[in-house]
Amino acid sequence: MSDEEGFAVEVVVDKQDGRKVPSCPHGPALLFERLCRGRRSGRRFFACSACRDRKDCSFFQWEDEQVSEARLLARERENETKQPRPHAEWRLRLGRFVSLPLDQRRFCKDCQLLLLPNEWGDHSGHTVLHEVTAARLRRPSLLLRPLENKKSNAQYLFAERSCRFLLELVRRLGFQKVLCVGTPRLHEAIKLRNMEESAEPMRSLLLDIDFRYAQFYAQDEFCHYNMFNHHFFGGEAAKGLFEAFLHEEDGAKVVMVTDPPFGGLVKPLAHSFTQISETWRALRTSENTSHEMPMFWIFPYFFESRILECFSTFSMLDYQVDYDNHPLYKHGKTGRKQSPVRLFTNLCPCDIVLPEEEGYRWCSVCERYVSSGNKHCSACNACTSKDGRQWRHCSLCNKCVKPTWLHCPTCGRCALPEHLCASRGAPEQCFLCGSPGHKRRACPHSAQQRVSCRRSRHPGRNPSTRRACRTAAASRAKKREVT
Repeated sequence: MSDEEGFAVEVVVDKQDGRKVPSCPHGPALLFERLCRGRRSGRRFFACSACRDRKDCSFFQWEDEQVSEARLLARERENETKQPRPHAEWRLRLGRFVSLPLDQRRFCKDCQLLLLPNEWGDHSGHTVLHEVTAARLRRPSLLLRPLENKKSNAQYLFAERSCRFLLELVRRLGFQKVLCVGTPRLHEAIKLRNMEESAEPMRSLLLDIDFRYAQFYAQDEFCHYNMFNHHFFGGEAAKGLFEAFLHEEDGAKVVMVTDPPFGGLVKPLAHSFTQISETWRALRTSENTSHEMPMFWIFPYFFESRILECFSTFSMLDYQVDYDNHPLYKHGKTGRKQSPVRLFTNLCPCDIVLPEEEGYRWCSVCERYVSSGNKHCSACNACTSKDGRQWRHCSLCNKCVKPTWLHCPTCGRCALPEHLCASRGAPEQCFLCGSPGHKRRACPHSAQQRVSCRRSRHPGRNPSTRRACRTAAASRAKKREVT
């Protein structure tokens, strides 16, 4: 991700050579590299994996920084004080809560807490919900207020339509276990379905960073978990429950369904999901260890290229996922207002039936279900639309493009009519090496090759630009150390 003044920050998920990774209240930190425009190497630092704003988590440490033992101990004590109470204590509270008469069951909306009678006085000035029924306890996603911080843990909850489709999908595919990573409403729907006498039982385990769900679920139903660094806050006990769930005893197949925050970085998410898949594979019999763990990754369609870079076996489905509490991501709207959220999966698309009553149809050539506006292109030999609109084929680009794009003879590609092309502005250049024709993510110069100075490639470049870049970086580092 780029920021102002010609800087960029990139996450590094390479091996740490056995070194201990520093931690913050959200678990092990991620390693980032701070890059300056035109320089092929930058300085690395550790920062919080879950929060993108230092106002939410102020942890920061340069990779080469020497930290004293006293500071490390103080950091560990601070991390411990910011952890919620153990899951076992939440479970005991729930047992005491459900044993209360209905007129004594109260929930504090301000503190998002189930209240016991001896705690009523501490919440006398708060907004309190009275008579919390068993039905309400079975729907915690309706009882809890969704988190709204878009730079850390914003929660968008599946609409009933999408939740019902996902539940029916995993059932039809024959899965008896569902690992719900950041999908509390699907986990909730599975538990409600199991209460129906006619339904075949289906197990689910919720992994979520929102510890509030520990108030409602047992240890074998919920694990406090950070999907950006594959960290279980419950330690080895939670990991053991997670591994026991992945073990497919008696032929019970397991599938993972995940709905990460849309502002989350793809690389660390993919790294965590890979570790989950590797754990699943290690628990399988030797003759089946080559298979991948079945997954559904729910994410906006414009992240397709990044997801496929990490999981080459994935494909994107046309199904539009919508949410109850998102102002724009709703199914049925037209143009850019329709939901851009899709299903990415490593299962065969031909096995996944999309509901025809919602406008999806079967393409006999592609052998998969597509949206009604996604017309098959004979030139591309595929249904090429990504956003639900009918795309058109450009013979000059030799591919299908969005209907609002036009071919620009100057740029040699299709783009919006009002785009800044080479005739009106500087041609697009790589952030790292300055060469035209590719972006930073596709730069042919690897991290090991980023040793030569940009001046050797551009001898006419003003050296004052490089000095200003270094000065600005030093100034920011100094400000960060002061704060």
